[in-house]
Amino acid sequence: MDTLEQDGSGNTKGLFKRLWRGYLYQHRYWMAFSVFLMMLEGSTLAILSKMMEPIFDRVLIGGDLGAVWWVGGIIFGLFAIRGTTDLIKKVILARISQRSSTEMQADLLRHMMTLDSTFFFKNPPGALMERIQGDTVAVQGVWSVIIQGLGRDIFSLFWLLVLALSIDWVWTVVAIIAVPVLIFPIAGLQQYIRRKTRQMREEATNRSTRLDEIFHGIQAAKLYQMEDYQAGRFESIVDRIVRAELKIAAGRAMIPSLVDFATGLGFLGVIYVGAQDIIEGEKTAGQFMAFFTAMSLTFQPLRRLGSTAGTWQVAVTSLARLFWLFDQKPSIAAPKTPANVPEDLRIDLSNVTLSYGENPVLRGIDLTIEEGQTVALVGASGAGKSSIFNTLTRLVDPQEGTITVGGQDIRHFNLTELRALFSVVSQETLLFDETIRNNILLGHHDIEPAALAQALDAAHVSDFITTLPDGLDTEAGPRGANLSGGQRQRVSIARALLRNAPILLLDEATSALDTKSEALVQTALDSLRAGRTTLVIAHRLSTIQNADKIIVMDHGKIVETGTHAELLKTKGVYAQLHAMQSDT
Repeated sequence: MDTLEQDGSGNTKGLFKRLWRGYLYQHRYWMAFSVFLMMLEGSTLAILSKMMEPIFDRVLIGGDLGAVWWVGGIIFGLFAIRGTTDLIKKVILARISQRSSTEMQADLLRHMMTLDSTFFFKNPPGALMERIQGDTVAVQGVWSVIIQGLGRDIFSLFWLLVLALSIDWVWTVVAIIAVPVLIFPIAGLQQYIRRKTRQMREEATNRSTRLDEIFHGIQAAKLYQMEDYQAGRFESIVDRIVRAELKIAAGRAMIPSLVDFATGLGFLGVIYVGAQDIIEGEKTAGQFMAFFTAMSLTFQPLRRLGSTAGTWQVAVTSLARLFWLFDQKPSIAAPKTPANVPEDLRIDLSNVTLSYGENPVLRGIDLTIEEGQTVALVGASGAGKSSIFNTLTRLVDPQEGTITVGGQDIRHFNLTELRALFSVVSQETLLFDETIRNNILLGHHDIEPAALAQALDAAHVSDFITTLPDGLDTEAGPRGANLSGGQRQRVSIARALLRNAPILLLDEATSALDTKSEALVQTALDSLRAGRTTLVIAHRLSTIQNADKIIVMDHGKIVETGTHAELLKTKGVYAQLHAMQSDT
């Protein structure tokens, strides 16, 4: 699978089609109404230009003061229409822009959560956050700009050119004769803007990744006095972003500047040709002013359309990055329809082989766990213990072998029903920056108060919850920072109890605790294990001596199997580990 930095290009037509079908089509009626308003607004410019003719010929030159009232009334009405339509149009476009971008953010997050663990191993959290936040914001207003360009500016240009042609087609040709020369320079600038935008978005991704790593590792940065080093790395990234932004701004500014250059040449030609026609009596001063006003009013629509081209190139890069993410598919395939969950939850691993890239972590694992048994996995770090957990819950799939629960291949379960069979309590307890209550319920607000109270008591959360300022509604803080390690573990056990899954996975749940906290957590774990099939990863062998079966792993293989007493008698790897811990 490609990493995030390896994309960023895309077919412009295809990107806009996906944007339209996915996020703009549902707002089509509001968009059509806003386009109608902009067409109405755009047509006022041509009428305003036409009013210059009676102002000069009938009022200023002809001396008809009576014409002032109806000409002035029309002009006032035109500006009233423009003001009203502009206000309503801006509110509508803001609504479309905000809703469509937030819908895209929500859809992108929902889609990314369907991707499997290997995707998140390759792409850091900061980079993913930049996609959801930075890239969606980058395209947030693009449809507003495009709609205004298509609705107001093109319609304005059309009627202004119709008026100009009706006055004198020669003057019109002279005025726009330099415009075709701009096609190739503007096309080159668009490619330049797109390339620089891609570089800028990649650096923005690096910036988010760097910030994420700094804030998550802030204590290490302080202890190892890395503040200047980390700040320097960050400054180099933002410096590259600034340079890219300036080049993008320069490229976008050059497009309307080229339009200005062509417009200036056109005006110069029109003044020369028009002056001759007026002196010779072929045209009136009012006709010239109407034409000149019409061509002057084309100036801003042309500049906006030129700027729109640059804006679209900036958005195309972000759209390509966003839709690339939408195109990523989970490598773990699972049926959508539920299977029949077996009554017997015996677990069998047969010749299970797993590698991360070229690094083998499981080598032909054969293991049987009977329903209701407590089985412990021991061994050095990197022996493959956690990888067995990951394969059981299908966070990863083995390259070879099969895993069955109750005789059914776990690949025949859909992921929701498979993972509903497991409760997990790990060493690094993940708590969200929410209340303790929400961290326990995990979105299941239909839990009966009695069941919640029972789980709190069994997990010994009740022992400390009364000492907190807001009880269960106390904020846990970022990653549970407002709680101690033992308290976080007990919260994790409480939510595992409420989950009431038949299979329990304990991943060194007490290894980071002090003796007092470990005793409390161990008591809570004993309550949690009751009546459940339990698979335990443990470094402290004293915590798993009563396990029904102990599996000793080394370099991805099972090297010993037996009870605590049986393994001590063999005087193998387990006996050596036990002797070392006993001496310690």
